Amino acid sequence: MKELSLNILDIAMNSVKAGATKVEIRLTETGNRLELTFTDNGCGMTEEQVNSVTDPFFTTRTTRKVGMGIPFLKLAAEQTGGSFAIQSETGERHGTVTTATFYTDHIDFTPLGDIVSSVSTLIRGSPDIRWVFAHETPNGAVALDTDELKAVLGDVPLDNYEVVKWIEEYLRESYAEVNQNET
Repeated sequence: MKELSLNILDIAMNSVKAGATKVEIRLTETGNRLELTFTDNGCGMTEEQVNSVTDPFFTTRTTRKVGMGIPFLKLAAEQTGGSFAIQSETGERHGTVTTATFYTDHIDFTPLGDIVSSVSTLIRGSPDIRWVFAHETPNGAVALDTDELKAVLGDVPLDNYEVVKWIEEYLRESYAEVNQNET
């Protein structure tokens, strides 16, 4: 994929398909390192599934015989000298944590891309899920928790056009503020 934001969209959709009611997406930048972590409370995966999930010819989908999201994320991280890890549990304490670490100064680092559009698309597409997004940089942080929005909005759904536009504007303004702190 040409942008990490597209990987984020793809991996987060795995959480949606796993029946998660809460999905956290965290990006942490320190120096030349970017850590991307997805945490969900979906149905989880068996040990066999966790061991197979990085194989592009393994998928739980019935509509096609390949699953490229996780393998692409793993490849993108490892080709920068970074790493990839996934932990998952089924049963009572179900859920999955996926972590990819990238070195941003490596020639093969994929740019972050339009993270705002990816986050707003996830919220618009699955407004009943609690989305927690946080991006920490040395210059500041951008964060959004849809439970906080729901508390303010009451009965107004998160996929309402005006709400989606507000979310996008809020995130873009937050990123502009963080980028302004770079100087």
